[in-house]
Amino acid sequence: MKTNDLKKGTQVRLRNGNLADLMDNARGNVRIAKVYGLVEECGSIYSHDIVAYKKTIGDSWMWAEDIEYTPSQKNLAGLSRILFGN
Repeated sequence: MKTNDLKKGTQVRLRNGNLADLMDNARGNVRIAKVYGLVEECGSIYSHDIVAYKKTIGDSWMWAEDIEYTPSQKNLAGLSRILFGN
């Protein structure tokens, strides 16, 4: 699933291991999310930092890791690695 297809309210796992709830239906490189880390905070995250999303199947759920990135998101991820080393 492309990150642009993830809807508001979807729970996602980020590259650093934190969980987050998407707060918008935006498309592109930046999404708004409530991130559950050391503290709970709301703010912008890069779409290329989303590595999995919570998928409901019947009465249970699982982490689906079939995330696809757009060429623009892949380009920004490469730039981010060069600039910030992550």
